[in-house]
Amino acid sequence: MRITTVCVLYLLPSVLLFAADPLSERIGHTDPSKYRLSRSHDSAGDMACELLVPPTAVDVNLNFVHRCQIMPGGGVGHHFHNTVEEMFVIFDGQAEFTIDGHTSVLKGTVGAPCRLGHSHAIYNPSDKPVEFMNINVAGIKGHYDAFNLADARTNVAVKDPIPVFMTMNLDKSLLRPVEKYHGGVGTAQYRRALDEDVFLTNWSYMDHLLLPPGASEGVHRHPHVEEIYYVLNGSGEVHVGSETTAIHKGDAVPVRYNESHSFTNNSSQDLEFMIIGITTQKGVIDTQVGEVPGRGGRGVQGAGAGRGGRGGQ
Repeated sequence: MRITTVCVLYLLPSVLLFAADPLSERIGHTDPSKYRLSRSHDSAGDMACELLVPPTAVDVNLNFVHRCQIMPGGGVGHHFHNTVEEMFVIFDGQAEFTIDGHTSVLKGTVGAPCRLGHSHAIYNPSDKPVEFMNINVAGIKGHYDAFNLADARTNVAVKDPIPVFMTMNLDKSLLRPVEKYHGGVGTAQYRRALDEDVFLTNWSYMDHLLLPPGASEGVHRHPHVEEIYYVLNGSGEVHVGSETTAIHKGDAVPVRYNESHSFTNNSSQDLEFMIIGITTQKGVIDTQVGEVPGRGGRGVQGAGAGRGGRGGQ
């Protein structure tokens, strides 16, 4: 089955049942059996994608998180968004990223954020599939736009050896130790890979977090920020409110504002995350450490809002 357009299929109205769903049912699981072939923005070849995180998973202006493979000769054609911001992420191999007509070859794990009003594309020239994610955040809740340039970017003659656009490199060597992260156990490895100044929408940050065996991220909540924890590697447990469930590589865990949450690595290998942070109000990024009453503590507006950082860690 081939779907002609990837990006707009998942913006149709749906019943908002997510907040009441059990935690185990809220988590998106990377499942190649659910991938469907598609072409996007006049691409030359295919991707195979699933909707990993729908807009109903959170209250903020997320349009979607797609988890895909870019097939050899496939990609996303050159296009603009004027009201949404987007980021392409590859987890393995390499691909040709284009931003504003400039193309560079990037190796995973790497992403390229694209601000609203700027053009972008991606192409896989190799003979192997490339593991891929597309994150889309709206300036206006529930709104999506695209202007296609009818350019698949398949035969770009000149490629810049050093990108002249912003990139996100999730290199573990860039992480720094943080003891008892958010009041947790052991020493985590952490880095803010992209901060709020990168984005024009309420998309606030991309974090890189690694919990070694036996370590945990302590219980905390964000009164004005919602997050999606994507498991890059490893397995462990997530705790949201009074619920606990297992997580594994390829899982995406949405956490709404004011929900108490923490993560534990109860395995023998590192547990590694990419964290998407989206705020309810531009410039407000807050963290409150410790337990709060009720299932997740939603609806309790707290103090401590501020610009930048994750609660003064």
